[in-house]
Amino acid sequence: MTETTKKTPAPDAAPTPTPALRGLIPLPAAAARALLLAGGIATAASAFLAWTWTAEFPGDLTINGYPGGLQWLTFTAGVLTALFALAGYGVRGLGWLLPARNNAPLVLTALGGFAVTWFTVIAISAELGGIVNLEPGGWIAAIASLLPLLGAFALPQEKSTDGTKAALKAYIAKPDRIPPANLGNGWVQRAVITAVTIIGLGVFTYGIDTEYGELFVGYLFVVTFAMWALHTAGLLDRFSQLIAGNRSFTLAMGFAAAIAFPFTQTDDHYANIGVNILIFGTVALGLNIVVGLAGLLDLGYVAFLGVGAYTAALVSGSEFSTISGVHLPFWASALAGAAASLVFGVLIGAPTLRLRGDYLAIVTLGFGEIFRIAVNNMDGDSGPDVTNGPNGIANIPDLNLLGFNFGQAHDIGGFTLGRFANYYLLMVLIMAIVVLVYTRAADSRIGRSWIAIREDETAATAMGINGFRVKLVAFALGAALAGLAGTVSAHVTYSVVPTPYQFAGSTPPNSAFLLAAVVLGGMGTVAGPLLGAALLYLLPEKLVFLQDKSLLAFGIALILLMRFRPEGIIANRRRQLEFHETGQLDVPKQTTLTDEPAVTKAGA
Repeated sequence: MTETTKKTPAPDAAPTPTPALRGLIPLPAAAARALLLAGGIATAASAFLAWTWTAEFPGDLTINGYPGGLQWLTFTAGVLTALFALAGYGVRGLGWLLPARNNAPLVLTALGGFAVTWFTVIAISAELGGIVNLEPGGWIAAIASLLPLLGAFALPQEKSTDGTKAALKAYIAKPDRIPPANLGNGWVQRAVITAVTIIGLGVFTYGIDTEYGELFVGYLFVVTFAMWALHTAGLLDRFSQLIAGNRSFTLAMGFAAAIAFPFTQTDDHYANIGVNILIFGTVALGLNIVVGLAGLLDLGYVAFLGVGAYTAALVSGSEFSTISGVHLPFWASALAGAAASLVFGVLIGAPTLRLRGDYLAIVTLGFGEIFRIAVNNMDGDSGPDVTNGPNGIANIPDLNLLGFNFGQAHDIGGFTLGRFANYYLLMVLIMAIVVLVYTRAADSRIGRSWIAIREDETAATAMGINGFRVKLVAFALGAALAGLAGTVSAHVTYSVVPTPYQFAGSTPPNSAFLLAAVVLGGMGTVAGPLLGAALLYLLPEKLVFLQDKSLLAFGIALILLMRFRPEGIIANRRRQLEFHETGQLDVPKQTTLTDEPAVTKAGA
């Protein structure tokens, strides 16, 4: 019997020399850390100075002693930089900020402060007509935000023969191993999860409440670099460990935060944004079953949302409905919309799911266009009188459940919930149902069959999996979830018209944006499509000042993300290993499937 042992170097072998440490900027490590800390403090302090002389720039950055608008974001970035710098010094009580013991978070927080500060300075100069509109405080802020960046890039990194490119990769890569965490008892863990949930709700609420595009861009800079820094520091891994041990509590806190959102708003417009994000996210989660789990490329998925919306509009008592006298309660219209979409999913999937890859994508794209053209022509002239053609079905009445009228404002505990807040809370309930269905399906036998089909359909078929049946179930279930969301969408918008149900457009929902939400957020995950949907809905809403260039900006951002993180923002572990080679960006060094050290045959 051949014996396997660990491969070890010969006893008399010379030790491998430790590679020299260096930074991108030649500066002693002690001086670099001092510059980083001082620069972070100076960046935060500069937010209390006047950056411009006129209040014409939004946010009123003219007051000394009180930050306004984008200055608060600079202050936040400076404080984060200073905290990570102090943690790098080993200050007692801050060691938990750097469990990975690396310098990448210092670089990223410094980049965040530099980006938001210089963006503000440039925006002031561009909008007000030149740098003469900058007060001394603006110049001080620009210089102060540059100091921690210089210090961060001067911190030592492992020397590599690949030059600057490898050194830059070392700054943003997560280390192979993070020391095991002492997560405390159950109450401490739940307290940490609760605190993170509250902070997350505050950050999300601030992003939605941003009143102008420049503030939202600055918000994106700070949040993106801060989350990236937390990831490279290892804190997100630590939090993932907490979640793994408290899944039910984490899920409950997540939905509690979602329910609390409308109570933080004074303007029902932001609740309208919230309900549309949930509708968009629900449809994206249904598409995630088809694309993320089963690996089927569907380019006409938005049609199922339209089927549900039109079905609900026809049976909800609208005076423009061609089915006169029918006014079903919401639960019945929701089931009718989901059932109609499911039937369409089966009818479309049955003859087409034997195709693969690009051929299936072309067929689904054709189905989406056929649906839009069909409902546009069902006006009694070009076709049967069903959908009123391009005029659609208007005046869809508001829901009334158990005496609760969703179209009226209600006072609850001293808070006033408007119409959109009512529908938002309804969508939270529907989202909970959809998440439950998704997770149960993904963890079931059929879910494992979807993953097997996605990885290698030929091998899965050889193992006894009926590929056609499994794919048809995925197609039908995803269509039903989209139809369920469509029933709420019809009541929220008061009307249903053919225009939104197309492959691509400037605003969601459309098939291209839905697919982008799944890919951007992370295929095969629950939170990924929801995060992708939130970003893709907020970007066109908040970046109005870019006008027709908003799609260009989004496209550039998507290209960069797909280049450096193709598995999506929230990565599925399996896909992360597929996209990254061993030792590359934020993927631990691969050993064996059981995570035990690799062994070789004796004498090999």
